[in-house]
Amino acid sequence: MCGIAGAWSPQPRSSQEELDVRGRRMGRAIAPRGPDDSGPWSAPADGLVLSHRRLSILDLSPEGHQPMVSADGRWVLAFNGEVYSHRALRAELEALGHRFRGHSDTEVLLAAIAQWGVAQALERSNSMLALAAWDRHERALWLARDRVGKKPLYYGWADDGTLLFGSGLAALRAHPALRPQVDPDALALLLRLDYIPAPHSILRGVHKLRAGHLLRLDATALQAGTGGHDPGTAQQCWWDARGRMEVAVAAGFDGGEEAALDALDALLRDAVALRMEADVPLGAFLSGGTDSALVTALMQAQSTRPVRSFSIGFDNAVHDESAHAAAVAAHLGTEHTELHADGHAALALVPDMATVFDEPFADSSQLPTALLCRLARRHVTVALSGDGGDELFFGYGRYARALRNEARLARLPRRLLARLAGDPGERSRLGGLAALRAELATSDLQGIARQRVGRWRRPEAVVRGARRLATAYDDPAAAPRNGTPADLLMALDFACYLPEDILAKVDRCSMAVALEARAPLLDWRVAEFAWSLPLSMKYRDGMLKHLPKRLLARYLPAPLVYRDKSGFGAPVGDWLRGPLRDWAQAQLDPARLRAEGHFEPGPVQAIWKQFLDGQRKWHTHLWSVLMFQSWLDHWSRQAVADDA
Repeated sequence: MCGIAGAWSPQPRSSQEELDVRGRRMGRAIAPRGPDDSGPWSAPADGLVLSHRRLSILDLSPEGHQPMVSADGRWVLAFNGEVYSHRALRAELEALGHRFRGHSDTEVLLAAIAQWGVAQALERSNSMLALAAWDRHERALWLARDRVGKKPLYYGWADDGTLLFGSGLAALRAHPALRPQVDPDALALLLRLDYIPAPHSILRGVHKLRAGHLLRLDATALQAGTGGHDPGTAQQCWWDARGRMEVAVAAGFDGGEEAALDALDALLRDAVALRMEADVPLGAFLSGGTDSALVTALMQAQSTRPVRSFSIGFDNAVHDESAHAAAVAAHLGTEHTELHADGHAALALVPDMATVFDEPFADSSQLPTALLCRLARRHVTVALSGDGGDELFFGYGRYARALRNEARLARLPRRLLARLAGDPGERSRLGGLAALRAELATSDLQGIARQRVGRWRRPEAVVRGARRLATAYDDPAAAPRNGTPADLLMALDFACYLPEDILAKVDRCSMAVALEARAPLLDWRVAEFAWSLPLSMKYRDGMLKHLPKRLLARYLPAPLVYRDKSGFGAPVGDWLRGPLRDWAQAQLDPARLRAEGHFEPGPVQAIWKQFLDGQRKWHTHLWSVLMFQSWLDHWSRQAVADDA
């Protein structure tokens, strides 16, 4: 796990020393991602510099240093992530004549690229990664992101035509030629979803590489710059999640539930075992839910010593599952550590969110996730998580509610009722009749899914100058062409919510403290297996995640398995009325909003007043505005400091 950055100028003018200085500066901006080693590699004749920050996990020796040059001298690689299948790939490459000087997965990935090219090397690997690979023969730069989107990669053009790229926006902002401007369309997405999905970013002209995609840039593409670059067509898919899902659904699972249970057990055991390889201390996040408990159980079943497990609890009983996590840990025999947090701990953490998330992010579970990562990092360098189980095994209650409502609405004269009901606007977020009226206005299940994940319903009326951008929840092409309505709901979340919210949150919070997070449930083999299963093995008699729960019952007693889970959230509403109230009041000051020019103060102030008067659900609307304001404040102060 590391951080990468780089710059490529269409008009090479800089010396190697100047390029190296620039590369080091970009690397320092993302230093928390890799505190163990760093360095640039530059090619003055090409105007290129690659920079790397290393968190040493495999091969702690200098043989793992990056950027790394291939044995044949053609390729230079800066790589962030892990290749879990590196041992099998190494054996295959050695049979083809490759020789290795160390045992890092970076060296194996580089040899695979030299042997098969970037796309095939990615297809042959089981990995989480983001990479920049320079082809010295063709003078072409390759950028790539892993299948599911566990690792981030930003890119865009500076004012002088230089291409900038890196693991975080901070790396791009560290380049002197970038003049960052907020993109109001992306800001509206933040208010709508709590995050900004790829290929968009909060900065105008800066893009995110989409999950499972790669980008090849040669001199012609570099010269075209922002004006001639369309990320929708330039980014090429090397692993098509929707297509793989369609194939898996069509093939189905050949066997009954007991066979599926055994197959899932074997697949997950192997996925967990692959992710337990590390030359540094390793542990697990244990929230108490099905997915994290299952991962921890499979770790302990394959470990000769107690696994380190970590959980966090809150002073709000609705969100506190630490007691259940402790009970799971006690049964499994892990070495368990827990932290209890109150509103004052959150207050201390909130100002850090603008640096942890160098792009504004508003899923309030960012706070417990950040606290959990800080706790774990005191003891381990790698932690396994249960992320992905909800999107693969029908784990959200909103799925069941969406299917129920769609079935009811399908029997009604929908268009007529929609006209009669009218549009409740923002109040549809409050639930009840207003939410039903909003769902009446949708034309299909995809529209209901969009309502279920939305925060601000009309953010373009709040963000000045914003236009509405489409996401997977709006695009009919994002829906699988076969399968059940349940498959559609899970596919939309897998395409958007999972990589751009869940995985982004875990990546930013873990890497802010130099902790590597690994997600065995998102092994691509597990994903394709899950897609092949019928809904009855995922959702039965009102029970979410039926098959994973049955598997967990092999390792835990039934009372610890079959229980309701509240979700990994934070009592933000209580905090905004309590210890965070003064901070929020200052962030939402109408004079400040008017002066900054991003928001219309009226709608924001109206919701803030209603919230303080007792409307509990408005905290989700407010949190996205607050997270942007905090981010803007941080980067404004940072810009002043950089200019000083």
